Amino acid sequence: MTNKPTVTTKGRYQLQYRGNRCLNCEHPLDMSDRYCPNCSQANSTKKLSLKDFFDEFFSSLISYDSKLLKTLSALLLRPGRITRDYIEGKRASYTNPFRFLLSLAIVYFLMLNFSGNLTDLDRFGESANKPIEMTGPFSFMIDSPKVDEIREGLEQNQPENGDSIKLNSWNTKSITENHDSIILKDPKAHFQKLDEKGFFERLGHKSEFFNTLLRKDSVYNFKDVQEKYQIEASFENKKAFNASRSALKVSRRPGTFISSMISKLPFLIFFFLPFFALFIWLMYIRKKYTYTDHLIFSFHNQSLLFILLIISFLLDTAFDWSTNGIFLLIFSIYLYKAMRNFYRQGRFKTIVKYLFFNTIFIILATLSIVVFLTGSLITF
Repeated sequence: MTNKPTVTTKGRYQLQYRGNRCLNCEHPLDMSDRYCPNCSQANSTKKLSLKDFFDEFFSSLISYDSKLLKTLSALLLRPGRITRDYIEGKRASYTNPFRFLLSLAIVYFLMLNFSGNLTDLDRFGESANKPIEMTGPFSFMIDSPKVDEIREGLEQNQPENGDSIKLNSWNTKSITENHDSIILKDPKAHFQKLDEKGFFERLGHKSEFFNTLLRKDSVYNFKDVQEKYQIEASFENKKAFNASRSALKVSRRPGTFISSMISKLPFLIFFFLPFFALFIWLMYIRKKYTYTDHLIFSFHNQSLLFILLIISFLLDTAFDWSTNGIFLLIFSIYLYKAMRNFYRQGRFKTIVKYLFFNTIFIILATLSIVVFLTGSLITF
C-alpha cells in the first residue's frame, strides 16, 4: 500500500471524499484509489451535485470524441491495421466496432430517409378500389382459366334487352371488375371451391379473394372475414389474408413503405455480416484467427463503407453531383489493401480471395434483401 502514488484531483474526486470501501460492490479500497479495481465505480462518498453531474457528462463526451477521432483516422489511413491492433488488445484507444458500425448505419439511413421526402410518394399510391396486380402464383387476372371463369359467369348473366357483351374487347380493368362481382355474389361458395386447386394456385387465388373483400367489402382483419363467411382459421388462410392486406397497403402507401424499410436496414446489416464472416473464417481456417476476429474485420470495413457513403451523400446533396461510383471504387481499393495488411498474404492469394469474397457478398446481400423485402411486405 505504501508504494501507491498520491492522487490529488478536483471536485468529488478529492482525497477528502475518498472512502475505504466501494459503495457499489463493497470492495476494500485505498485512499489513493480513484476508481474501484473490482467494478470501476468512482471512489467518492460526496453527494452528486448538478455541477458534478455535468462535469462527468462532458468528460465522458470528450473521452468518446477522442476515441472517435482516433478510430476514424485509423480506419481511413491504416486499412486492416486497426483490426490487427484491436484483436491484439489495443482497444482502449478505439471505439467498439459493433457500436461504431451501428451508429454509422443509423446516421446514414436517417439522412437517406429524412432528405428524400419519401412519404410524398404516397400521392402516387393506388386508389382504395383499385386492385393490386401480381404475377406468378399470385396472378389475379392474367391466367386463361380465370378469364374462362369470368367469361362463363358473364355469359350466364346476359342482359335481357338482347345487348350482348363484346367479350373480345375486354381489357384488364373490365376483367377485374367483373371478376370482383363474381366473388362478391357468393363469397363463401367461391372460397370453398379454391381448396380443390394446387398449393401455389390456391394460395394465389385466396390472396385475390381476400384482396377483393378488403377493397369491396366491410372487412378489416381476418376475424371479420372468418365471422362473416365462416372461413377456417388455418395457417394458410391467415397468411394469404395477411399477404393480401400488406400488398394492398403497400400499393396505396408506397412512400411510407419505402421509408419504413429504410429505417430497418441497419438491423439487416447485423443479420447479414455474421453469415459473411463465416465464409471468411472458412477461407482462412488454417490461420490463427478466430471467427470473432473475422467478424471485427468485417465490422471495420463495413464502417469505412458507410463513412464513404455519408461523404458521398453530403457532396451529392450540396453540389448536385453523383459520386457513388467514385467512392465505391475507393472502397474496392481500400478493401484489397485491408486484406493485404490484416491477413498478410501474397498478392495472388489476396486477389483470388478478394474476388471470392465479393461474389459471396453479392449473393448473400441479394438473398438478405429478398428475405427482408418479403418480411417487410408481410409485416407492413
